[in-house]
Amino acid sequence: MTEKRTFAVADEAAMIQLGRELADLWKAGDCILLSGELGAGKTTLVRGILAELGWTKAVRSPTFTILQTYETEPPVLHADLYRLESADDTGLEEYWHDHLCLIEWPDRLDERVTSHAWRVEIAFEEPGRVVTVTPPALD
Repeated sequence: MTEKRTFAVADEAAMIQLGRELADLWKAGDCILLSGELGAGKTTLVRGILAELGWTKAVRSPTFTILQTYETEPPVLHADLYRLESADDTGLEEYWHDHLCLIEWPDRLDERVTSHAWRVEIAFEEPGRVVTVTPPALD
């Protein structure tokens, strides 16, 4: 994908399906910044991404653990920075090069990280959600 794309998502099943479709765009070393209000569907999208990569177990938001890794191909780091003021001491940098990094609440990250990342914004729009995906070159 070389341009910004917008997707209308009707329900949870459609969000999971979109995650499955988007998973094919990304590889280890890519950082995906997931933005949206509480309950917008960020973790649901991650479930779809992980399902496409072969993960068959439960996927929960890492709100309390902050970081969760999944042994898929490529390996995935799912981070939820909601409870943090800054991501400085999380150890995220250990994962940048060899994991697909899916980061919820990316406003806690340093600009050096976010300037080279994909952006996925999820907004409420009745009857479902609108998901906007922006590649790094268009940011």
